[in-house]
Amino acid sequence: MNLNQLVSQQSVVCAHDIASKKRALEYLAELLARQAGADKTLEIFQQLTEREKLGSTALGHGVALPHARTELCSEPVGAFIKLDKGVDFDGPDGKPVDLLFALLAPQQAAELHLNILAALAGMFSNNDFCDDLRTAASDEELQCKLSTHQLASQEL
Repeated sequence: MNLNQLVSQQSVVCAHDIASKKRALEYLAELLARQAGADKTLEIFQQLTEREKLGSTALGHGVALPHARTELCSEPVGAFIKLDKGVDFDGPDGKPVDLLFALLAPQQAAELHLNILAALAGMFSNNDFCDDLRTAASDEELQCKLSTHQLASQEL
């Protein structure tokens, strides 16, 4: 699966003015709501926040994968933001997060949701890939760098 199947060009953003975990989740909820075609930003934000209460979705090394399963989408959708300055995300290594890929999946698609998360985690564990994303100076450049990668999972 190519990431272009999960994220639209408008859902990949260099976000310059985000300074907190809460604001990052709010912004991701806005992008996901547009991507899902649902005017449900607040509900999506609440679902992402509820998931964070169960445990941080930060992977370490400046990466987080906020996610939720919901009735608000009929297929998996994603959004990606790169922050100029990392925000505290309660990650396992205590490092600030500056790369965030958010995922919404349909409520009934538990296995697909987990498979996509596993593939994303594998992709974002590649330090060279993450360092390359961090060099992007515009939304367009970020989209180009992100879209060239395949999700490595045969279940997708």
